[in-house]
Amino acid sequence: MLAPFLKRPRPAEPFVSRSAGWETKSRPVTRLAPLVATGCVSFTAAPTPFVDDNLAEETFARYVGWQIDQGCGGLVVCGATGEGATLSRAERIRLIEIAVETASSRAAVIATTGTNCTRESITLTEAAQKSGASAALLLTPYYNKPGQRGLFCHFREIARAVDLPLIIEIDPARAAINVECETLARLAEVPNIVAIAHADGGLARLRKLRPSAQASFAHLCGTDDDYAEFCLAGGSGWISNAANIVPAVWSALQRAIDARRWDRAMLTHMALQPLIFALQMESGPAPLKYALSLLHPWFSPQVRLPLTPVASETATAIREALAGL
Repeated sequence: MLAPFLKRPRPAEPFVSRSAGWETKSRPVTRLAPLVATGCVSFTAAPTPFVDDNLAEETFARYVGWQIDQGCGGLVVCGATGEGATLSRAERIRLIEIAVETASSRAAVIATTGTNCTRESITLTEAAQKSGASAALLLTPYYNKPGQRGLFCHFREIARAVDLPLIIEIDPARAAINVECETLARLAEVPNIVAIAHADGGLARLRKLRPSAQASFAHLCGTDDDYAEFCLAGGSGWISNAANIVPAVWSALQRAIDARRWDRAMLTHMALQPLIFALQMESGPAPLKYALSLLHPWFSPQVRLPLTPVASETATAIREALAGL
């Protein structure tokens, strides 16, 4: 069904990190260049493979290499899809190192380093920079629910500690806190905060931002349902879960959107709907890992508690969706 939309995957564009100091305020186009140099961009939210509850390092390296060979331009590691909440500091750093070594400048590696502790977030972000990550993804602090002033200070302190492009992820469903447009406008003055990842889709927020603040960031959609409308509304790209399963298709979809071939993009999107729906039947990466294990027997479907393997209904829907591609 998707074959007409696939072309030979193009080599991934190198990701060149351009640092921004506090002494001078770079123009928005300069700050955004590392993330959106090739137009609309798609990043894959990478899962973390386990064997007997330990990191499967060789499997992860193989997975990263496969994604890049299929045309993936960048991966987000240690995020929600990567079960970052269950990873130790040492495990996080090791995964970042493996991704950077395997990517070898062929694709971006975005390291998720944000926690609900500013000090720990700084330590992880410094480690990501030392490991050679292209950028760091900072979650809004969960559980302790700071106010808007606390959020601003949290992100500002992390930015002051590193010379690395930073992406703020806004996910009210997981963090139980939002970053208001006024706070984003203040954060636009921090030179190395270069992008916002809208895990909730972000269309309403994107439209509410005043033009100067909107133009100061790259805006990434965090859901596989809303990316087309998000890009039409001025978004720069998205972070995808389904791209794990069909990276070549997702690369073709990205090229279609970048070329404003909305007819081709929507046909591909509709063909992917059963898969997207099946992957969302349960929260967390368990459905994704199950699908990957069907396609690649070398990738284990194991998840860490408190997550559990998929239910039989979900497994059936995933198998049917894959059979229909």
